[in-house]
Amino acid sequence: MSRSEYHERTESDADTDWHAQPLETVYANVKTSEEGLPPSEARERLEREGPNEVESEEGISPLQIFIDQYKPALIWVLIVAAVVMAAVGHVIDAGVIAGVVVFITVFGFLQDYRAEQSIQALKEMSTTYALVRRGGEKTEIDARNVVPGDVIFVESGDIVPADARLIEESNLSVDEAALTGESVGVSKDVGTVDADVALADRENVLFKDTVVQRGSGTAVVVETGSDSEIGQIATALEEAEERDTPFQAEMDRLGKLIALGVVGIVSIIAITELVIGETPPLQVFLTAVGIAVSAVPEGLPAVVTLSLALGARRMADQNALVRRLPIVEALGSVDVVCTDKTGTLTEEEMTVQRIVANRETYQVTGTGYDTDGEFLQDGEPVGAERVGEVLRCGMLCNNVDVGTREREEGDAETDSEAADGERTYLGDPTEIALFVAAQKAGFDHRELAAEHPRIGEVDFTSARKRMTTVHETPDGDVTAYMKGAPETVLERCDRELVDGEVVDLTDKRRAEIEGRTEAFAEDALRVMGFAYRPDVPADQVEDPDEDLEQEMILLGLQGMLDPPRPEVPDALAGCLDAGINVVMITGDNAITARAVGKEVGLRSTTVITGPELEEIDDEELAEVVEDVDVFARTSPEHKTRILQTLQAKGHTVAMTGDGVNDAPAVKNADVGVAMGIRGTDVTEQASDIVLLDDNFATIRDAVKGGRRIFDNVRKFVNYLLSGNGGEVTMIFTGTLAGLGLVITPIQVLWINVVTDGIPALTMGVDPAAEDVMDRDPRPPDEGVITDRIITSIVGIAAFMTICLLPLFTLNFYGELVPGYDVTAALVGWSPGYEVGRELAQTMVFTGFVVFEIVRIQAIRYRYGLGLFSNNWLVLAVTIAVALQLLVLYTPTGQLLFDVEPLALVHWAQIAVAASVFALLMAAFVKVQDRYFERY
Repeated sequence: MSRSEYHERTESDADTDWHAQPLETVYANVKTSEEGLPPSEARERLEREGPNEVESEEGISPLQIFIDQYKPALIWVLIVAAVVMAAVGHVIDAGVIAGVVVFITVFGFLQDYRAEQSIQALKEMSTTYALVRRGGEKTEIDARNVVPGDVIFVESGDIVPADARLIEESNLSVDEAALTGESVGVSKDVGTVDADVALADRENVLFKDTVVQRGSGTAVVVETGSDSEIGQIATALEEAEERDTPFQAEMDRLGKLIALGVVGIVSIIAITELVIGETPPLQVFLTAVGIAVSAVPEGLPAVVTLSLALGARRMADQNALVRRLPIVEALGSVDVVCTDKTGTLTEEEMTVQRIVANRETYQVTGTGYDTDGEFLQDGEPVGAERVGEVLRCGMLCNNVDVGTREREEGDAETDSEAADGERTYLGDPTEIALFVAAQKAGFDHRELAAEHPRIGEVDFTSARKRMTTVHETPDGDVTAYMKGAPETVLERCDRELVDGEVVDLTDKRRAEIEGRTEAFAEDALRVMGFAYRPDVPADQVEDPDEDLEQEMILLGLQGMLDPPRPEVPDALAGCLDAGINVVMITGDNAITARAVGKEVGLRSTTVITGPELEEIDDEELAEVVEDVDVFARTSPEHKTRILQTLQAKGHTVAMTGDGVNDAPAVKNADVGVAMGIRGTDVTEQASDIVLLDDNFATIRDAVKGGRRIFDNVRKFVNYLLSGNGGEVTMIFTGTLAGLGLVITPIQVLWINVVTDGIPALTMGVDPAAEDVMDRDPRPPDEGVITDRIITSIVGIAAFMTICLLPLFTLNFYGELVPGYDVTAALVGWSPGYEVGRELAQTMVFTGFVVFEIVRIQAIRYRYGLGLFSNNWLVLAVTIAVALQLLVLYTPTGQLLFDVEPLALVHWAQIAVAASVFALLMAAFVKVQDRYFERY
């Protein structure tokens, strides 16, 4: 029987609502009992169900990556050109073209050589063993052999081997961060929950690959392998299609257009020359190759890749590690950022912010685990003694340990007690918050533990919602301290401590405390109550139980919150100013999510929860999705649905994530962003960018970096294509005018790869325009090449031809117009002046190199950048000119490129032509500003 047939014979939809079924129904559906499976049945199920592991697909091979480098149409244009040149005997030219092809493809291979490890990372997370009950006996087995119906046992430190429904538990808390992304442990309990509750609220189910924080439990396995929650996520990852970024698609489209244009122009010229003209076939071939080579921007792939790589390196310096280079450009078009809350917008370090003691409310300063802070009442500092007793209780009734983290190279030593490493807190985040708050008041955990040694404890459980510890006092008495949910602490108190005196806890006072608790909760504070009992009965000292938790004295409340990072409000405001909407998608509850959203500055506090999402259809969601800033209690499916709805509305979306549950949404996003500190391997491998500091401000900086890079890409694409356009126009015009080849293919390659390519590379590090974050994101359908850039390419090509064609004519014939030698004399021609094709081609060749200086500044002008705003560019232009001089004035250069050395009179001609070109470009830019957007 197949796996699917097996599930078909179970109760309908049984594999989707295990949390809502009575245990008897669960046993019936997986055909097992509390005694587990007989070994023979387990073996049969393993054979039928398959191993408890996530199936994976092999990644792309290095050979395939290399073959893919030869798919672009532009590469084949160059290959054909090299073959033609070799066939007609121009071996050197063919070798140079072939060398360019090899350089481009090898460079691309080195940049693209990386394997996708998403599913492999899931396999690495698999457990190695599991403790199960089979045939009534406990047996340790390979976790891959766990099957539905097995009864498993877990305890503190174990990794849960499969999805399982709880049968029994003792103080069980599970870290589900790998699945949900939420850092606070989830207390588990036996029982049933509503069918429509979110994944994070299914407290009676254990999930594969989550980690047991404390306690122990017994559970019956309901799903394994690919059918588990993590397995379904892996399947979604496999189904997520790899999409080209808009820039990749546009570059591919551009390549095909250039290739078609080359074929068209070459065909027209070849047919015209062969049928109508008298040009020898060999010359026609050379002209065709010249046009083909001039039309192909050989340096563009290398320039684009290197520019993206440099941008990625700058972003890495700002804590954003780019995994896919093309995505750097896509950042510039992001107009919606869907972000997690915990650790991204917030510190991921619970912090006590308010305390109720002595019938007063106090504020606590400081955030995170920094022990610096003070206590305020109405904004004025007060002594720590005002809150001392409630803080003492919070530190004593606490299981936090202080340890050290291995110090990394470069870390500063800030704590003398952690000389060999950085101090760290080990324990539940809520207890750590109480521990740190007590340290702010001057309590030392070692001294306090020595003065009040713990001699007994009544454990916390999810059912009890409280914990009590018993301590011996310095004077030999015994005192019990309790902390827990305010309502359960309050109902066990009959008195309270006010200014050092114990007074009766009246009904009115109870109501006031309950009101204060509700007010704290409305501000998204997690509230805990604290109490003590000084007269512990003798029979409760050594073996305390719940009977001890009576007649307690209320000490007060502590309200804590995972506070927003201090830099987030400004970063979020910067995104909003840049036209980027920010949406919080969290697994936390709606109250907390709304409060955090309001504090960080989201534009509205409209909240939709996961259950509410399930109640509305896709059309309704599409109507409201752009007006909602907070989605709470979300599941993996919710995140992907929100993402796809935004994309369907035409938005370019960046999605952040850390848990395994985030991986499908991260992978399907236009820009997937993983958290580097608390993120799982799966999410990191599915992402495009990894934040090394898990900070939302880094996302803002990355978007700014992406916009800067896109501007720079647009500049050098304009620069390179306008140069190629000028070369094509020159060759095409010269051929139709009967002048023959005005510039040779090898000269064109030199210009495209070296004298144009080197400055283009340095344009990739141009500084950002001052208003780069004041603009709205570019529309998703707006590519690199806009109408303005098209007119720029055409205009520059035309002006270059207008200015350079007379130079060729003058130096080929010795006169600009036959019979009018005076015209030639005006520009420096004199008797004895030797003319010819080689000199004329040299003039055009060098003119192109000189004109690049004018072209660069004309293109950069609209971004507010001066010539000396980029020192690397100045150096690149200097190098390009120096290399051109070496070509002109060294024997090797003259031989290889068929050039003649130029005299002063020739340089004077080029200077006049460049001046005219500069004037034409200045006027043209002014005209463009009138009819086109600046960017």
